[in-house]
Amino acid sequence: MTGKLFLIVLLGAALTSVTAQEAEKEAVKQTVQGFFEAFHKQDSVGMKGFVADGVLLQTTGRNQEGKTQFRSQEIEKLYQSIVGIPDSITFQEKLTSWNIQVDRTMANAWVGYEFWLNGNFSHCGINSFQLINFDGAWKIVYLIDTRGRAGCLQE
Repeated sequence: MTGKLFLIVLLGAALTSVTAQEAEKEAVKQTVQGFFEAFHKQDSVGMKGFVADGVLLQTTGRNQEGKTQFRSQEIEKLYQSIVGIPDSITFQEKLTSWNIQVDRTMANAWVGYEFWLNGNFSHCGINSFQLINFDGAWKIVYLIDTRGRAGCLQE
């Protein structure tokens, strides 16, 4: 194989790898977006389609005294709370930024957000999703988020 041909083959392989990586990142993003579409529709069945069995939910932030708070929640409680929101209350979690990393069957999506309640800014933070690719389908296996008002764009 000549040097020129080898370089073309190598470049082609690298471009194929980059294209595949970008496709996986897009699939991860679509999974997270799908989860939030169901979330906003208060559709717990739809939300379940984007998460794996045994998903772990956690949150951290600071209380009014400035002390770090950390808690875990069962996914079923999230489903119940979302479904139980009355029609008189509107809510939206606006996804503001994305940083997605993929390695084989594992991905991380670091997603900035703002939370709005009845049209008023409530808080902001980061959602950190860990996902696993189960035979071609990305599923959320872990979600931890930060919550606070300090450092938000809407202050």
